[in-house]
Amino acid sequence: MPSALAFFRRHWLAVVASERRRLGFCALGLVHLAALGVLLQTEDALVPRAIFLFTWLLLNSVWLLLLRRPVVAASASLIILVVVLLASKFKQDVLIMSANFLDVLLIDADTVSFLLTVYPNLRWWVAGCAVVIVPLIVVFWWIDPFRVRMRWAALGALLSLGVLSVLSLTNPMQRDKAFESVNFISQFARSGVLAAVDLSTRGLLDSDAMARGGLPATDAGGCASTQRLPHIVMVLDESSFDISAVPGVKVPANYQSHFRSFDGKNRSLLVEGAGGPTWYTEYNVLSGLSARSFGNFAEFVTRIAAGRVTRSLPNALRPCGYRSFSVYPWLGAFLSARGFQKTLGIDHFLDAKDLNSKEVETDEFYYDYAAGLIAREKANGPVFVLSYLMANHFPWTYRWRPDLAKDWQDPGNGAANGHRIDEYLRRQEISARAYKGFVERLKRDFPGEPFLIVRFGDHQPLFAKHIVDPSLDSVAIGRRIDAGDPRFFTTYYAIDALNFSPADVSSAVTGLDAAYLPLVVLEAAGIPLDASFAEQKRIFGRCNGQFYLCANGAEARRFNRLLIDAGLIKQL
Repeated sequence: MPSALAFFRRHWLAVVASERRRLGFCALGLVHLAALGVLLQTEDALVPRAIFLFTWLLLNSVWLLLLRRPVVAASASLIILVVVLLASKFKQDVLIMSANFLDVLLIDADTVSFLLTVYPNLRWWVAGCAVVIVPLIVVFWWIDPFRVRMRWAALGALLSLGVLSVLSLTNPMQRDKAFESVNFISQFARSGVLAAVDLSTRGLLDSDAMARGGLPATDAGGCASTQRLPHIVMVLDESSFDISAVPGVKVPANYQSHFRSFDGKNRSLLVEGAGGPTWYTEYNVLSGLSARSFGNFAEFVTRIAAGRVTRSLPNALRPCGYRSFSVYPWLGAFLSARGFQKTLGIDHFLDAKDLNSKEVETDEFYYDYAAGLIAREKANGPVFVLSYLMANHFPWTYRWRPDLAKDWQDPGNGAANGHRIDEYLRRQEISARAYKGFVERLKRDFPGEPFLIVRFGDHQPLFAKHIVDPSLDSVAIGRRIDAGDPRFFTTYYAIDALNFSPADVSSAVTGLDAAYLPLVVLEAAGIPLDASFAEQKRIFGRCNGQFYLCANGAEARRFNRLLIDAGLIKQL
């Protein structure tokens, strides 16, 4: 009897072992086929597909080093791919850009807060996925009959990492691909290689190792001024530029008057983002510094600068009694906007929750809020307000708020993107009318109160890159943008003054680098320059209005070092 039981036991274990092996083969094959399906569906060319393949090999090899079980390793690798894909799709919906490695490297409390606010059910989705995935991994662990030696796993990791690095460094990412729903995994992998190289060679911020002397003292003393200090209103005019500069575009009569300053001049502004990143210009006009100094980390400039960069326009205004307000149209956790602006000296940051605003409000909504804020606060001294506009945000494929500007007639731009151009122009007309109403309200409600108003475009609209030079294809456009072609980076800025004359507009040149806009504001308002802005004024003179691009970045690197030595930039 015992021998029979032993026979059946051996037979049963053999059957179980055989079935587990068969199930293990099937599971391993299915997981790798799923990864192949992701590759074919999301990667569009030979190099991206090769990068995907070696990324897959690298993930599997790393998991094999830890677990030695190929079925479990492949399953964990597939989960990572799916998470990256979902994160990229989410980021595309929010920022029209794919996720990259720095999203993981720089994740913080604001990022988590923003995700949970935009998607309040996200935590339940994560919990639900965990309930399904964890038992499945346990089953795969049990049925996985294979074991891989650690030396083979290490060899696979080293080989795949080496090939992946070579492919990433010799085939830079095309900028326009970051705005398309394609190559999610390969872009993420390439960004990881570039981030590792940058962090090990130059750090987060470009700066000289040392700079002679320090920030010089300024001759101006305190806040002595020959005139009453004005309230300052800066208006970030979303996606706005003078589109009449594009050949062949039809615009309404008197279109350019909206971009004209108090002195009758039309001025252009050179920003650092092409068709999307508002936060680049936000960094420029608040800190007076260049987002380009962060290299491949520029996309995360506000998150990096939060708690680290204190040199700014609001902080320069504070000794003169200004209280600073930001009227922000979205959630303050977005790219750490609240933390960033608070670091720069914004006393009161008001986001969509504070404003009780909808997703996209009219310009009149934000102008009315700014006017009401000034009415409440002006008795306590001069006020600085940065107000954002949203009406001209994408998309331009439909008639937004048809109840506004009912007398509007499309100019008839019938070529490619013509319908977008006409709708874009209509929204600019709505913006122009709202601004005129705002100025009239200031004149009516605040007689005798001095105001300095500076409006500026944060970047061109997304479709502009396709009409600036229609002869260029997407690859050529990406190359021109990478080369800094000013046609893709030119917006506008306009200066208006009520009940006072700007003290000094000598720096308000056309073709102004956006990093100099705080300097223009301080001088126009008659605010004495502190040591850092006095030094930047000298850079302005040496560089003929350029900042980061002057002397191949040498001036910006030196200035960053001076600010670090002065304690105005920390931990960078």
